[in-house]
Amino acid sequence: MSQLRVPFAELESALHRAVLRLGLTGERAALCARLFAETTRDGIYTHGLNRFPRFAQMVANGQVDVTAEPERTGGTTVLERWDGHRGPGNLNAYACMQRAIALAKQNGLGAVALRNTNHWMRGGTYGWLAAEAGVFAVCWTNTMPNLPPWGATTPALGNNPLILAAPRKAGPVVLDMAMSQFSYGTLAAYAKRGQALPAPGGFDAQGNLTTDAAAIEASQRALPIGLWKGSGLSLMLDLFAAALAGGLATHQLSRDPLQESGISQFFLALDPSLLADPADPGAHDRMQEQLLDAILASVHAADPVTPGRPARYPGEQTLHLREENLRLGVPVDREVWERLPSIFS
Repeated sequence: MSQLRVPFAELESALHRAVLRLGLTGERAALCARLFAETTRDGIYTHGLNRFPRFAQMVANGQVDVTAEPERTGGTTVLERWDGHRGPGNLNAYACMQRAIALAKQNGLGAVALRNTNHWMRGGTYGWLAAEAGVFAVCWTNTMPNLPPWGATTPALGNNPLILAAPRKAGPVVLDMAMSQFSYGTLAAYAKRGQALPAPGGFDAQGNLTTDAAAIEASQRALPIGLWKGSGLSLMLDLFAAALAGGLATHQLSRDPLQESGISQFFLALDPSLLADPADPGAHDRMQEQLLDAILASVHAADPVTPGRPARYPGEQTLHLREENLRLGVPVDREVWERLPSIFS
């Protein structure tokens, strides 16, 4: 796979022109482009620029309605239900996490269940959004069936990405993980490079554990994280999202990636500042920051497998890649980059 580096501003500008050609307008077009660009900047290449052609295909085939906006359809003080009307998934998710944050700022806790939406691209985007607003967050999505339940050979579960985020002045802690050992975007990237996975990621057609990403894509037998534990967690995330949103569950979604629409998501935000003593609100913030710093220091202090390479906490590498890519230019797939001006032109 041939790569080149482009300045972040150039990447964002090119994506902005592309989403305008897709029919988005105004601030929504600018935000959609920025989210794709920031995902690429932060090193999640499979869900940034490289995902854009599929997004454009789903606009073309009618699965994504670029004019649709999310709408509140019900709820109470801290829990709301929204309908995404099959609009752009990253814009729907961004709006719903923003709403959950606003509810948390008012009440200490805020939750939004979203139905009838599309792929949210990088799920970690919404964890970073919350943490940078000073709140803790948990969010997840269901997906089309692409993960076999433990003990089965055919996909009946989704790989249902789960995000947990914690605010911290020195840099948020953000875990963004699918329920499969490797996301299908990562499998596709390894298969395109002809490179073996760093650990077994699923089964081949003969039922053997393998590091061959292409074989796993062909068999549709990705490995759940934690084996039966990941399988169970995937099921529960689907159940919660679909039931709370009043939307579709994984088994009701198309198995065709270009028809994966109508999915269900959940966004939860918690504002710890409301736990502070009104007489000294700063004390709570200091104690929280000290606690988080101590926890992360204990991770760094663990004896490393490779000398000089301490264990990292979730989100730490993102901060390093973000700085490097802003300084040197964002790595892009040359083929996708050169095709971008012709998408929907």
